[in-house]
Amino acid sequence: MPVQIRSGNTFRNSLVLLTCVILVAIVPADLSAALLADVDNSGPPAIGTVVDLNAITLPDSYGNEQKLGAIAGSGTRVIAFIGTECPMAKLYGPRLRDLAKQFAARTESGPVVSFIGVCSNVQDSLTEVQAYTNRSGIEFPILMDSDQKLADLLGVTRTPEVVVLDDQAVIRYRGRIDDQYGVGVAKLAPTSKYLVDAVEQLIAGSEIRQPETKSTGCLIGRRRRPESRGEITYSRHIAPIFNQRCVECHRDGEIAPFSLTRYEETRGWEFMIAEVVRDERMPPWNANPDHGQFRNDARLTDEEKTLIRTWIENGSPEGDPKELPDAPTFTKGWRIPEPDLIIPVRSEPFEVPATGVVDYQYFQVDPGFTEDKYVIAAEARPGNTAVVHHIIAFLQLPGEKGISLGRMLIGYAPGTSPLVFSDDTAIRIPAGSKILFEMHYTPNGTAQSDLSQIAMKFVDGSKVRNEVVGLEALNERLTIPANAANHVITAQERFREDTTLLSLTPHMHLRGKAFRYEALYPDGTKEILLDVPRYDFNWQLRYEFSEPRLMPAGTVVTCIAAFDNSSDNPNNPDPDKDVRWGQQSWEEMMIGFFTGIRPLAR
Repeated sequence: MPVQIRSGNTFRNSLVLLTCVILVAIVPADLSAALLADVDNSGPPAIGTVVDLNAITLPDSYGNEQKLGAIAGSGTRVIAFIGTECPMAKLYGPRLRDLAKQFAARTESGPVVSFIGVCSNVQDSLTEVQAYTNRSGIEFPILMDSDQKLADLLGVTRTPEVVVLDDQAVIRYRGRIDDQYGVGVAKLAPTSKYLVDAVEQLIAGSEIRQPETKSTGCLIGRRRRPESRGEITYSRHIAPIFNQRCVECHRDGEIAPFSLTRYEETRGWEFMIAEVVRDERMPPWNANPDHGQFRNDARLTDEEKTLIRTWIENGSPEGDPKELPDAPTFTKGWRIPEPDLIIPVRSEPFEVPATGVVDYQYFQVDPGFTEDKYVIAAEARPGNTAVVHHIIAFLQLPGEKGISLGRMLIGYAPGTSPLVFSDDTAIRIPAGSKILFEMHYTPNGTAQSDLSQIAMKFVDGSKVRNEVVGLEALNERLTIPANAANHVITAQERFREDTTLLSLTPHMHLRGKAFRYEALYPDGTKEILLDVPRYDFNWQLRYEFSEPRLMPAGTVVTCIAAFDNSSDNPNNPDPDKDVRWGQQSWEEMMIGFFTGIRPLAR
């Protein structure tokens, strides 16, 4: 579902949305050779290569030196590379624990299968690795490979990634654990169990049918080999970019997987940063720049991209710490003026499991409004940013049941800001209204709990001249045929009175591919208001006009949505099923949301 809406030019200048550069774990596997010039690019050893296990001695997670040959033992060995802050590695920690126990239980009557964990990230400390193993419940040994000796020997570049060796220390499989987790998708269960299949086929003495798969995950944080050089430094050039673009989310206690507030915290993540910037995955922004101007455009400038790339190519020099800019300050507590009312989403915390898929949760709250309320500021705050994907608070007018999509009060998604309006503009809540919360939770590898809240500040209704209105163009009768790669659906909104638009929010689910708003004005002229050629369900972006746009009465806006229900869509839960309208992410929606202002009717 979409995130909250906020006023365009009435939003207070002091509350600027700082875009999160959330460097999520799922990225393409081919990083520019120029950016990896200091890494051995001879390629990974071929399947069938014999590994000299006794040539590697590494400390374990308690600091004790261990010979790999001794700790690996005999039989089939599964070497699993992990990272403490990589979101994918966090999700797969409990899976590796369970698989190790599953195979260990069979060793009394069959071949021995042993698991060994390896952390090759230069940025991961012993303490962090111990905490990771404790959270995941891992009992097999973990080795520290901070010089990437073992990672290079086995040709591993990402976490999580596994290598399977047979009883002769021959590489028989390398790649993913399974396909349950992908680009922002968590399937109910894996459909391809690559690691299990490889081990089962190996111990059965049969040929491994798929000996190598393409890993997805975080690039291993490597110890840089060349000396740092060049005039572009972290202190003078890069810290200001990170402060503006990243640290809103990449700081302690926030949703991003690691902190970027200090130079020491960036080391080890340079290649990951380079990759997502190069691929324009981050900062998240999906609008076509040829159509419309938006005040929250999150794209890095060409100059910023060049500075980041050159800094990394030059070995990421720190520079003079005296040149560091002042650290940004973030409000503790509510970011809106002191709230008049705080409402929790439920009376007790919601328990989020470690893995799997959690259906959208709905909780109704009666705030006990006996008179109309006028909301001049509102904010939604997750209780646990690690697992809250989004919060939506819908108004339910007296006598209504279910959700009215046009009555969205406030919401939260990573990187969003509160609603704050000028003194004469407000959202009206009729007396007797209830609030229906929609909560989307995303498990992160360990069991969690959450108790989220919203806050509101009211204004005297006699002062309100303009009412914030929510409109939508939608098509609830959609049917997306099985295996359709580019199924187009349209919907229209006709403006019956003059409306000043502040923002647009396209909404689809996992099969969403592209979205466009096209306006036909009463004088016959046409305009593309917003074009999103690469829709991404993971980023429910609201596109805020740089200047509010008047839609004269009689204007018709057509929303055009394209869906990919084919097997080529890696997010697709099931390409062999026709898909219809539904609230859950494996169903579909087609909604073009509008947020505008009209004179308040009294």
